Parts: sequence; C-alpha cells; structure tokens
Amino acid sequence: MSSELALQYLLAGITSGSVYAVVAIGFNIVYNATGIINFAQGEFVMLGAMTAITLHAYLPLPLAIASAVLLTALAGALVDLLFIRWLRRPTVLRMIIVTIGVSILMREAALKVWDEKVRSLPYFSGNEVSSVRIFGAFISPQVFWLLGLSAAMVLVLAIFFRFTLTGRSMRACSANRDAAALMGIDTRSMVTLSFAIAAAIGALAGCAVSPIAQTHYDCGAPLAIKGFTAAVLGGLGSSGGAVTAGLLLGILEAASVSVVPAAYRDAVAVLLLLVILSVRPSGLLAGRDEARLKEY
Repeated sequence: MSSELALQYLLAGITSGSVYAVVAIGFNIVYNATGIINFAQGEFVMLGAMTAITLHAYLPLPLAIASAVLLTALAGALVDLLFIRWLRRPTVLRMIIVTIGVSILMREAALKVWDEKVRSLPYFSGNEVSSVRIFGAFISPQVFWLLGLSAAMVLVLAIFFRFTLTGRSMRACSANRDAAALMGIDTRSMVTLSFAIAAAIGALAGCAVSPIAQTHYDCGAPLAIKGFTAAVLGGLGSSGGAVTAGLLLGILEAASVSVVPAAYRDAVAVLLLLVILSVRPSGLLAGRDEARLKEY
C-alpha cells in the first residue's frame, strides 16, 4: 500500500470516527444522568440532518441548521417526557427495549415524512470538487467543518459539565440521584436536559456529515451501533474515552476496506463490540476499577 493511499484511509477513518465519537458522547450523557443506554441516539443524528434539509428550502443554511438542532433537542426532551419519565424503577432490559422501540418509531415516522430518498445538505463551504490535497491525499473542505464542530462540541460540553451549576447538578445526578434529590436538585429535569443535550449534539453532527455522507431515513441505526461500540470501547461514561474510541473505530473501518470487501465494513463495529463485551465489558480504554467512569 502506498503512503498516499494509507493517508487517504487515515483521513477517511478520522472523518467517520469523529461522527462515531459524537454519537458515543450522546450515549454517555444520557447514561451518566440516568443509567439508560439510549439506542435512539442514532435517530437523533438522522432527524437533525433531515429536518435541516427540509428547513433549508425556506431558510438560509445557518438558520436551518440552528432550527433543526433546537427542534431535535425538543424531540429528545419529549422522548424522556413521553417514554422514560413514567417508568418506575424499571429494569435495564425494560429500558433498553423502550429506547429500541422509540428508535423504531422515529425511523418509521421519518419514512412516512421523508420517504426513502437519499438527501443531503449543501457543503458549508466549497463543493465536492474543491478538495484539499494533503501529502498526496485528498480531503473535502466539509471534513474540516465536521472535525472542527466535533472538537468544539467536546470542548463546550467539558466546560459545561465542569464549570456551570447545571452541569455540576447533572454530574451529581450521575454520581447518586437520591443524594442529589436530597440536596434540592430536580433530578427529573436533569434527566430531561440530558436527553435534550444528547439529541442536540447528535443533530449538529448529522448536519455536518450530511453533505459528504448523505442522509436517509434508515441511517440512524448503523450510527447507533457504531456509537455504542465506541462508548463501550472507551468505557461508558467517559467523554475522553468516547472520542479516542470513536476515532479508533473509524480508522479500523477505513483500514478494513484494504483487507475485506467494502460490503463487510459495517461488520467491523459489530465484531469489535462482541469482542469487547466478551473480554472486558467495562471498556478496553476504561480504568482498571471503572465500570462507569465519571469524567465529566
């Protein structure tokens, strides 16, 4: 393999891996606040992109994206209010089934609204032919937008959870919800907010990746699997681990194309997830005694 081709695979892996990292962070936000694995997280990525595509017919691109993120955040809050909040001390299995059901419901609703057509947002800058050459490899200008927005989201979330009162309240809920409630924190509102934030960052990532990956009603499920794999690999609850694992998964997927047919690319995430769950369920990148790493 030539160095140019290897670099091309690396850049492609970093591009897709940054999306997996953001989806994994969305998993972690909800998991930290509730202990729930929200398998509808991938649908928020799809919903944000499809909503922005629809709104862009009437609004400028920045305003369409901002509106789509807000509407998707509202949808995330509604998921908690309609399907999660009414549960009384449910089992983990029951919560997983509920979120999978919500995912299916959102996917079927998207099919009814947007049909099966593949759509995409326009490039934020440049176009598909204005690629940048880096040491013999080519990269789309949209990739820089995707990487920049992903890094900005990670930074903003870190500041939010470390230095704001609301963020610290959410961290308290993740540590001990009963103790947080005794300290006067409205734990139910924190849970709703966690769903809204997770949906918002998923929507923004969906809008950023839409010009290069395109969007259709059924694209959320594969992203959920890969995001969950990255979250488990990085250690559930760890934002830093999610970023590292997401990038690693993306690079492994891209490199696998040189070994196996491209049709089997998605199998890499499933195989890796099975290995992790069998060997080290707390995550390969988690600390020795950390089943739930509260990095925020």
